[in-house]
Amino acid sequence: MATLTQAESILDVDAAEWNALCGTDQPFIQHGFLASLEASGSVSPELGWQPAHALLRTDDGALVAAAPLYLKDHSMGEFVFDFAWANAYAQVGLNYYPKLLNAVPFTPVSGPRLLARDDGARRALAGALAKLPEHMGVSSLHSLFGDDGSTAAMLGADAHARRGCQYRWFNRGYADFDAFLQQLSSKRRKEIRRERRRMTDAGVAVVVRRPDEIPAALWDTLYAFYDRTYAIRGQDPYLTPAFFAELTTRLRDQVLFFIAYHNDHPVGMAFMMRSADTLYGRHWGCETDYHSLHFETCYYAGIEYCIEHGLACFDAGAQGEHKIRRGFEPVATWSTHVIADPRLEHAIGDFVEREAAMMADFEAEQRQRCNFEQAPATPP
Repeated sequence: MATLTQAESILDVDAAEWNALCGTDQPFIQHGFLASLEASGSVSPELGWQPAHALLRTDDGALVAAAPLYLKDHSMGEFVFDFAWANAYAQVGLNYYPKLLNAVPFTPVSGPRLLARDDGARRALAGALAKLPEHMGVSSLHSLFGDDGSTAAMLGADAHARRGCQYRWFNRGYADFDAFLQQLSSKRRKEIRRERRRMTDAGVAVVVRRPDEIPAALWDTLYAFYDRTYAIRGQDPYLTPAFFAELTTRLRDQVLFFIAYHNDHPVGMAFMMRSADTLYGRHWGCETDYHSLHFETCYYAGIEYCIEHGLACFDAGAQGEHKIRRGFEPVATWSTHVIADPRLEHAIGDFVEREAAMMADFEAEQRQRCNFEQAPATPP
């Protein structure tokens, strides 16, 4: 017999217990990443993220399953857009917020969302989570960017699946960057070489640095680049400066900065993380706009890193059909949704079913545009 409890902070959960359930070294689901978000103030009740992490324990106190869980009073920072659903609730006089979110904040990266000792514990956790909207008096539960195991468990608990599409680069055993280019069409090879040549001709080069290789004086500059990306859209950045300090302490070996220099002057950066088999591009920013700087810093330098270090996959972030022209391939992503109100549950279920068919067609069209017939198995 197992009982579901909830923790008001990941900092109250033993890191070793949590990480023992992850089943992967993907950084985002690790205790250290989630703890960095909370300890830095990037995630807090004041910002509309109330931690309510789900813990499934046996009678003797053993943690057999867990899930990052938040009570949300908005839909920002999620990357699976449900604003139309909130509007539909309002039109019939119901409150969509608060809702429950099983996800990694600000991180549209597919991976485990229901951590478990085994499949039975995962199914038990999914069943318990599916009952929470009714028990807590909230509108819904949303599990975003789940891997196959998490998605299947939630579907077994009668959740609705919603399909999305992202773009990833896969390493097919390339000896070097030029060997990768040889797999592309002549037109695309010329475009990429032209973009990279612009950087070389401008005297811009990208270097990869671990946190312990970054001078103290450079940290403020790197954060300013990140901040500028949001400022030009009129937003405050999601992550505080303290987040990067926390993360480089808790997960130092998985943090990388791709820093673009014009001569000796830093002009841009891409913040990335890695697992044993995958590079993850997360955030980027620059001092000023250079032609092709984004492509070089966020895509091409990452591809080179994967080839040099034998990584199987490069997940460079959400969205971006332009990635097809740069050797990335379409892959399906999944989220699952439990809707408490039976009337809206039926409407949303019908919507996501029709949307999934359209997304499958869209992905097939994108596949036809890329140079590869089928993607390799996606690392977890």
